[in-house]
Amino acid sequence: MWDNLTVVTIQVAILFILIAVGFISGKFKLINKTGAKYLTNVVLYIATPCIMVQSFQNVKFSVDIIRNFGICVLCAVLIQVLSIFLCRAIFRSKSKSREVVLRFAGVFSNCGFMSLPLQHAILGDEGVFYGTVFVAVFNIIVWSYGLVDMSGDRANFKLKKIIINPGVLGAACAAVLFFLQIHLPEIILSPIQYLAALNTPLPMLVIGYYLTKFNFKKSVADPGIYAVSAVRLILIPLSALLLMKLFSVDAGILTACTIASSAPVAATTTMFATKFNRDVELSVGLVSTTTLLSIITMPVIIALAQTIG
Repeated sequence: MWDNLTVVTIQVAILFILIAVGFISGKFKLINKTGAKYLTNVVLYIATPCIMVQSFQNVKFSVDIIRNFGICVLCAVLIQVLSIFLCRAIFRSKSKSREVVLRFAGVFSNCGFMSLPLQHAILGDEGVFYGTVFVAVFNIIVWSYGLVDMSGDRANFKLKKIIINPGVLGAACAAVLFFLQIHLPEIILSPIQYLAALNTPLPMLVIGYYLTKFNFKKSVADPGIYAVSAVRLILIPLSALLLMKLFSVDAGILTACTIASSAPVAATTTMFATKFNRDVELSVGLVSTTTLLSIITMPVIIALAQTIG
C-alpha cells in the first residue's frame, strides 16, 4: 500500500502545484472572475469532450471492455444513489437554503475537474474511459435530481438540459465512435489530443483562483463544513469502495470510481447556489475546504483502492 500511496500522493501533489499557480495568479490579478469563467467554458466545452474522445479512441475494443462499460455505468449510478440517500439522512437545518447546499455538496463530487486528470495519470486511457462514464452519469443526475433539489421546483427539470450538457454530449460522441469502431485520422486526432492536454492544467488554475475567495476564519467556525467534508471525502468513497469490493468489481473500474467518488465538492455547487439564491458563501467554503483537505484524503483512499482492488 505504501508504494501506491507514494505514487498517488505525487500525482495529487502535482495537481495542487497547478492549483497553487492558479491561486498566485488570482492574487496577482493575472486571472480574474471573468477570466476564470472563460477558462471554465474552455474546459467544459472543449478540453473535457476532447479527452473523452481521445481516451475512447485509445482503448482497445473487446468483449471485456464492453462488459466493463456496463458495469461502470451501474457502479456510477449506485454510488450516486447511495450518496443521495446518505446526504438526505444526514443533513438537516432550520434554514432551507443552508440545508440544500449542504446536501448537494455532499452528493456531488468534482469528478470532472479533479478526477479525470488523476485517473489519466494513475490508470492511463482506460482510467479516463471509466472516468468518462462516471462523469456522464454525474451530469445526468446533477441536471435532474440536483437541479430540482437545489431549486426546490420540479418545473426546473428539463430533458434538454441533460441532453445538451457538454459532459453528456462528449461522452455520447466518444461512445458512438468507440462502439462503431470509427478511428479518427491523424489530422483530426492530433488537434483533439492537444486540446485534451488542457484538461489537466486549466481546471487546476480555475480552482486555484477560486481559493483566493476562501474565507478561512468563517469556514473554521462552521460545523456544517466539517460534516460535509467527512461525508464527501471519507464516508462516501469508503462506502463505495467497500460496496464495489463486495461485488468483486474489476480493479480498474474500482479504482477509477473510487477516484471519482473521493474528489472534493463539485464547483457546480456554487454555480447552482448562485443561480437559485441559496447560501453562496457556504458553497464557496465547502468547495474550498474540501479541495484543500483532499490533498490528504484522496491519496490514502485511492492507495487503499489500488491495494485491495
